[in-house]
Amino acid sequence: MNEEIKNKVSELRAKINQASYEYYVLESPTITDFEFDKLYRELIDLETKYPELITPDSPTQRVGGKADSKFDTVSHRLPMLSLGNAFNFPELQAFDKRVKKSIETCTYTTELKMDGLAVSLRYENGLLTLGLTRGDGTQGENITQNLRTIRTIPLKLIPPFPDIIEVRGEIVMNESELTRVNRDREEEGLPAFANTRNAASGSIRQLDPAVTASRKLDLYAYHIGEVSERFAETQSETLEKLTALGFKVVPMHKHAETIDEAWEQIQMIEKEKARFPFGTDGAVIKVEEIKHHETLGATSHEPRWAIAFKFPPDEKETKVTNIALSVGRTGAITPVAEFEPVFVEGSTISRASLHNEDEVKRLDIRIGDTVIVRKAGSVIPEIVRVVKEKRLGDEQEFIMPEKCPVCGSDTIREEDSAYLKCTNFDCPAQVKERILFFLARGNADIDGLGDVIVESLVSAEILKDVSDLFSLTKEDLFTVERMGDVLAEKILRNIENAKNISLTKLISGLGIPLVGKVASKLLSQNFGSMDSIMNATKEELEKIDGIGPKMADSIIYFFKNPRNMNLISKLKCFGLGVPEEKKEVSTDSFFSGKKVVLTGTLNSMTRNEAKEKLESLGAIVVSSVSKKTDYVIFGADPGTKLTKAEELGIETLDEQSLIRNLVETQSPYA
Repeated sequence: MNEEIKNKVSELRAKINQASYEYYVLESPTITDFEFDKLYRELIDLETKYPELITPDSPTQRVGGKADSKFDTVSHRLPMLSLGNAFNFPELQAFDKRVKKSIETCTYTTELKMDGLAVSLRYENGLLTLGLTRGDGTQGENITQNLRTIRTIPLKLIPPFPDIIEVRGEIVMNESELTRVNRDREEEGLPAFANTRNAASGSIRQLDPAVTASRKLDLYAYHIGEVSERFAETQSETLEKLTALGFKVVPMHKHAETIDEAWEQIQMIEKEKARFPFGTDGAVIKVEEIKHHETLGATSHEPRWAIAFKFPPDEKETKVTNIALSVGRTGAITPVAEFEPVFVEGSTISRASLHNEDEVKRLDIRIGDTVIVRKAGSVIPEIVRVVKEKRLGDEQEFIMPEKCPVCGSDTIREEDSAYLKCTNFDCPAQVKERILFFLARGNADIDGLGDVIVESLVSAEILKDVSDLFSLTKEDLFTVERMGDVLAEKILRNIENAKNISLTKLISGLGIPLVGKVASKLLSQNFGSMDSIMNATKEELEKIDGIGPKMADSIIYFFKNPRNMNLISKLKCFGLGVPEEKKEVSTDSFFSGKKVVLTGTLNSMTRNEAKEKLESLGAIVVSSVSKKTDYVIFGADPGTKLTKAEELGIETLDEQSLIRNLVETQSPYA
C-alpha cells in the first residue's frame, strides 16, 4: 500500500461526508444520487481490499453492528433531566419570578418542542463513541449502533471541536415515513404505530440496527451535556456552534428579551406547528445566558433555568352520525366512526377508526353521541372520549355484527384476538382487498386498476381472485362505468407486463401473514421456486436468517390451505414468479461446496455482503453451527456460535483470513 491509496481513501470519505451533510442536514444536495453511489462503491472496494484503512468514522461504517439480544445500561456523565411544564401565561410568569429570585436580570430563548425520543451523543476527539437514550435521567440504554445509521447524526464532527462533547437532541420521524412504515407493518401482520413519537422510539430501539437503518429518522440537537472546555456563553451561541459541528438544530429558536416577548414567540410557534412533518407538543423556554444555568442549578428532576410550555391538544367537539364497518383482506372487521366534519390541525376530518370491539366498549360510544376528536401524534384521527352529559336518550347502541356486513356470512372472534372476522374466504370485500394488495407497488405493480374499478369487477363476479386479473378482456373492463378505450388498453398492457414479475414480488403479493417484502426476498433467494417454498419444512425455513418460528408456521399454514394451493396453480399457468437471476458461482474456490456460518460484527463489510461474496464462491452459508459445518467465520463479539464451533472442533477463520481468501480467489465479488 502506498500514500496514494491512503490519500484516495481520505479524499473519498471527505467527498461522501460532505455530500451526506448537504443532502441530509442542509437538504440542499450538490451531486446526483448516481455520483454519490459511485463514490461510495469506490470507497467500499478500497476498504475491502485494504481493511487496515477502515476507521470508525468512515461512512461505510454507518450501517451495521450486531443484532443485540439486549441494550446495556450506561450512566450519563451529567443527568438528562426532564422539564417542568407550564400550561398558560400566568404559569410562565411564575417561572420568570422564580428565576429572578436568584438572578437579577436575564433574557430567554424559545424553541419548538419536538415529540420524539431524547438521546445523548458522546464525541471524543470528534468521533462518535457512545449514544444513550434518556432512560431514567441518570442511566440510559446504549443504542450507539442504531444511532450510527441515522444520516443526520455525524460520525465525525466538523472541526474545530472540543476533545469531549456530549450533544443532546431529539430523534423524530416524519409523518410520510410513519405512513410507509405502518403500511409495511400491516403487510407483515404487525400492529401500526399510533404516532410519530412511538414510531421513532420503536425504530431506534430495534435489536437489529438494519431495521433502524431501513426507517428514515432525523436528529435535531438542542443542548449539550459534558464538554471538556467552555463551549458557548448563551443558548443561541450553543445552537450556532452545534450547527457548525454538522448538526441540524431544533427549529424556530429565537431570542427574547423578556418573558412577555417569549410568550409572543410561543404563540407564533403554536400557529406554525402544523407545518412541521413530525410530532410537536409545545415550546421550550430557556434562560439565554449559560452562566445563569450554573447559578440556578436544578432539582433532582428538572433544571430551574428551563421550562416546557405544553400546547393544549387541538381537540374538537363533533357528533357521531354513523358507525360503519370495514372488512379487510384477512376478514378482520373494523368499526369506523363517521362524524360531522371538523377542522383539526391543518385538515378536515370526518372518520376515525374504532379498531375493534374492545375499543367500542371502552369508549361506550353510540351513534348520535357527541364526542371529542383529535389527531394522535398530529397525524391519525382518533376519538378521545364521549361527552356523555350531552346524551339526549335517543342515541343508538352499537353492537358488533354476528354476520359479515358485506356477504352475510358468520363472524368469529378467535381466541387471543381482539378482532372479529368474516369466515367467508370468498367475501367480496376480502376478494377486493386481496386483489388491491396484489396490484400494489412493490408487488405486481399494476397501474390503472384502482379501488373503484376493482370493486366494480368484483361485484360483477368478473374478478373472484387475483388470478382472474390475467384473464381480463377489454369487454370485461367495459362493464365498468365510464371506462374508456385508452384506459382499458393501458390496464391490459400493464397486466401483460406483470406476467414477468419476479418470484419475490409474487410471494409478497400473496399476502402471507407475517411475510413482508424482506422475507419474500429471503424465500425467493433461498428456495428459488414456488414449489420448493410450498414443500419446505419448518426446519428448512428456520435455517434462513430472518425467518423465525412464528413466520415459518405462518408460511406452512398458508400453503396447507387448498384454496391457496389452487390460486398458486392458476398463477403458475400464466408463468408468474420468475426465479431470481442467479449469479455466477465459482466451483473451484477455497469455499466451494463448504458449509459456512458467519457470526459477530465484521468491520470491512456487512454480514449480508459477506454472505453474497461467499455464495458467489460456491459456499453454502447457514445460520446455525452443527457437525456438518466446515468453517465458522467470526468478527467482533461472536457469541455462542464461535464457542460451539470450538467445542465441535470446527475450523474458524477471523475477518482477515476471510478477506485474504476472498482476494486470493480473484472473485469478481471480492
